[in-house]
Amino acid sequence: MSGPGSAELPLRVAVVGSGPAGFFVAHHLLSRSEPVVSVDMYERLPAPFGLVRYGVAPDHEEIKRVSRTFEKVAAKPAFRFYGNVDVGRHLTLDDLKRHYHMICFATGAQADRRMGIPGEDLKGSHAATEFVAWYNGHPEYRDRSFDLSVERVAVVGVGNVAVDVARILCRTPEELRRTDIADYALEALARSRVREVYMLGRRGPLQAAFTNPEVRELGELPGADVRVLPEELELDPLSRSELERSDDRTLKRKLEILQEFAQRTPGGKPRLLTLRFLVSPVEIVGDQEGRVKALRLVRNRLSPDGRGGLKAEPTGVYEELAVGLVFRSVGYRGVPIEGLPFDAKAGVVPNDGGRVIDPESGAPLLGLYVAGWIKRGATGVIGTNKPDAGETVERMLEDLSRGRVLTPDHPSIEQAARLVAERQPRFVSYEDWRKIDQLETACGGDQGRPRVKCTSEEEFFAALDRK
Repeated sequence: MSGPGSAELPLRVAVVGSGPAGFFVAHHLLSRSEPVVSVDMYERLPAPFGLVRYGVAPDHEEIKRVSRTFEKVAAKPAFRFYGNVDVGRHLTLDDLKRHYHMICFATGAQADRRMGIPGEDLKGSHAATEFVAWYNGHPEYRDRSFDLSVERVAVVGVGNVAVDVARILCRTPEELRRTDIADYALEALARSRVREVYMLGRRGPLQAAFTNPEVRELGELPGADVRVLPEELELDPLSRSELERSDDRTLKRKLEILQEFAQRTPGGKPRLLTLRFLVSPVEIVGDQEGRVKALRLVRNRLSPDGRGGLKAEPTGVYEELAVGLVFRSVGYRGVPIEGLPFDAKAGVVPNDGGRVIDPESGAPLLGLYVAGWIKRGATGVIGTNKPDAGETVERMLEDLSRGRVLTPDHPSIEQAARLVAERQPRFVSYEDWRKIDQLETACGGDQGRPRVKCTSEEEFFAALDRK
């Protein structure tokens, strides 16, 4: 019999995680005529597509169209999807090793970074990721609650996720009703009493992580005026030198957009969105009931960080911002995967171009790979995952050519299917997902929306007419 990768014995690959990174790995593997590959994808949630479904803001429907590429991958005969199957609970890594020649983890960065300041656990202090997952209908977050009866909210961070949170808080109910936002979130946001939203950046405007299209959109909100303090846009000598040295037109354009905001006169819209720079939270102040009542900030200045960039240093000048709700969006990190090494400081699985390595010896671990944020950290956009996945797949194929693969006892599609059915009878196949997708989009069409999401396991199985 020929070795793995032949027509007689296809290379059996398990991909754990069905977000962009996982689907791009499957795409790179299945778009080749040789070797012959068969991919089984495992996802702990009932629906595929990861952050495309549960992370992209509902008012950015065009970004979600990348899922059409993933649908083409899923339509290939050599692809199987097992949703609602949690590797680590329903199946172990050892189970996968008995059924696959290679295993690639694309599980993302599921944990948020904390600010590490007093008051961070007060009522009304949340991770931005919780809010994003909540309004996007993530089954594990649908029962979270956020006090939208307050009038002032602070979003700590100036990346695209922070921009998404601020923008959704400032959207009108009429705008949100045209999106696929979860119904319960739509109802809660329609009752919102939030009138002022602050986005807070610890460094200057040039160092803000948001993209120009994202920040430009903030100036086009029908229901919110945008404000920037002119004094916080004044560049210190280090930042000015950075701008003059840079040939990056987008950096100059970012500053121009913010300067235009600073020159605006408020138009009397229902909400006001203020972008602040060079300020860091040092304490979340609570009231007698343990609820957020204010955010204590320190004014920063910039200094060289020793790596060619600029870091924020406190000046000792403080202010207090009265807010009733705080969302932190200061970074994300991966979580350990049972059976794999983990770099707790970086929040990633140690790897060399996608090959999982033993952190002590530096030697690759046979048959184990990573892609996406669990590989490189929480950086980049959805499209960044395509070349990242391509690099991992190249490593996989190099190892295949050298015979460096696992030797599974049960390397057939049918045997893996039997194992899944035994361990998790309530798994969701891709055919099941297509039925749910059609139902969601049909319900959405009736309401003039892209879709109406199922947001709980019960709703998913009711849609499939399964108990």
